[in-house]
Amino acid sequence: MCFVAGEFRVGGQDVLLGHITGDTPVWTGAAQFEYWRHTQVTIDVVPGRGAGMSLEAPEGVRFIVRSRVFSDEEAALLEQAGEPLRGDV
Repeated sequence: MCFVAGEFRVGGQDVLLGHITGDTPVWTGAAQFEYWRHTQVTIDVVPGRGAGMSLEAPEGVRFIVRSRVFSDEEAALLEQAGEPLRGDV
């Protein structure tokens, strides 16, 4: 789901996946992060109907997630970088 900045409170169980267009943070829950932690996630916007409560719904577009497992080299770099940021830090 996509929310207007400041309308979703990020908590200690939320993990920062990264940023879209440089400054828009993307968060996921800790349990979901554990499932996806070895996967590169790409969020794309495509024409179509999205979730009814998400910010993009009235725009006639929806988000789609594309993913792939990190290579051994990428996984090693992520391991060296340490744990990702969590909310309320």
